[in-house]
Amino acid sequence: MARSAARSVDCAAAAIRPAGPADLAALSDFFAGLSVESRYLRFFAPVTPTCGLLDLLAGKPAHVDAILAVADGVIVGHAMAADRPDPGAPGTPGAPGEPRATDVGVVVADAWQRRGLGAALMRALIDRAQARGVTALAMDVLPGNRRVLAMIIAHWPEAAVEHSPDSLDIQIPLPRPRPPPPPRTRTRPGAAWPAARPLAAVGR
Repeated sequence: MARSAARSVDCAAAAIRPAGPADLAALSDFFAGLSVESRYLRFFAPVTPTCGLLDLLAGKPAHVDAILAVADGVIVGHAMAADRPDPGAPGTPGAPGEPRATDVGVVVADAWQRRGLGAALMRALIDRAQARGVTALAMDVLPGNRRVLAMIIAHWPEAAVEHSPDSLDIQIPLPRPRPPPPPRTRTRPGAAWPAARPLAAVGR
């Protein structure tokens, strides 16, 4: 089986859905089961999430969108986006017209890494963010996280990168979603359709 086909099978085996308070215990097991390296790359420290952090990872605050990848009832991936204050809104810094950004983070169970699940979670996160009107992604990535950096370069070559003492601050512009097409005009119930014109008469 080709590698791309194998990845699609893997992704199809995991369902992506929103996280919620009912997932707190499963989220605790998921993060506790990650390797030290995976936790370090996600949190910049090999931490085990506290109760307060688990609430955040479950999407409890209104500005946080959290989603899960679940296979056979077990969490195998987690992604979240924490929306920044809307620029130009009363009481917030910034001017109208500035990008509305969200900070994102993704982590996949060690046994499920390199199967395309991280990219699938990111696509779902972006779709949901665009539906909220978000126009830019923000990510803090460790310089040694080559896998994530390679994905960013491959998918978003226009990304802007700023170096901080400990990480890379990456800003990715998102295209605005296209508005849905206008509904097709239909005749009122019971009305007859207009008579077809002969092909030769079209354009006269």
